[in-house]
Amino acid sequence: MSILENFYYGKCNPSERIKSKDTEFELVSQRIADAEEALKTKLPEQDYKLIEELSDLQDVLISLLSASAYIEGYKMGALMMIEVFDGKEGLI
Repeated sequence: MSILENFYYGKCNPSERIKSKDTEFELVSQRIADAEEALKTKLPEQDYKLIEELSDLQDVLISLLSASAYIEGYKMGALMMIEVFDGKEGLI
């Protein structure tokens, strides 16, 4: 299946293809998991659920911001290609 067909059928999901092998990423992920576990054991269930909800909302916000940055980057790349192929300057 071509990239365009995958795109059409909604199978192009760049964020799902990211598999970070960065040690800093792994370290931060582990620290988050440790902090969540500590809060889960120290807080009443109702308070911990509120923190989980806050975390979920932050994840949604980060996803929205990442999508916007991806789209803007893609647009800039396309404009660069137009400028290069057309020899035009100052499109932005």
